[in-house]
Amino acid sequence: MATLRNAIGSLVALAGVVAIVWSPFRPWYGDRRGKDYLVVDLFRADGVTGDHARLAGSLFAPMLITAIVTLMGLVLRSRLLVGLTGLVVLGLTVLWAVRQGQAAGSLTVGARGEGLNTGVAAAAAGGAVLLLAAVVMPRRRPRHSHAFAPAPTPEPPPGAYDPYGPYSAPGPYDDPQEPYDTQPLPYPPPTTPPPWPSPPPDTR
Repeated sequence: MATLRNAIGSLVALAGVVAIVWSPFRPWYGDRRGKDYLVVDLFRADGVTGDHARLAGSLFAPMLITAIVTLMGLVLRSRLLVGLTGLVVLGLTVLWAVRQGQAAGSLTVGARGEGLNTGVAAAAAGGAVLLLAAVVMPRRRPRHSHAFAPAPTPEPPPGAYDPYGPYSAPGPYDDPQEPYDTQPLPYPPPTTPPPWPSPPPDTR
């Protein structure tokens, strides 16, 4: 089940990556494409400008970076990376819409390609698809510290003789009725003379 969810989540995330990378080459507002907007325009207080950007300094750069991070998340099977890239793409799209509205005075959607266009829709859809992929992907299972621990010793079956168990069977010289240390000795212990000579008896 986890493998199937991971495969479906990866396919969904790949679809989102394609939409994100493709969006800067589509018109965002009117006939102006996303690769024509400067990235620094997103952080201007007065909104976007009419300056045309190079590809490396346009909206294509953050979209490409998020796509690469998403692919890394798929390789590592990290839901966190995939979800964060989706949030970043949606945040960039919303921030661009705010700056575009500041520059134009308002945002419009026209049926003839006027106002918001397909590039914005592709970027927003790509970010939402990445969030969906993060939800579909399974969680990573934590690695157990006892993965390389030795296997436990199997317990002997009932009635089997276990010489190291707590209840070992009596040996041939053991008395099961009486402990060994309480058995009487068969003869008194021998007396050993001391190694020094004894003093002579007192004859006084």
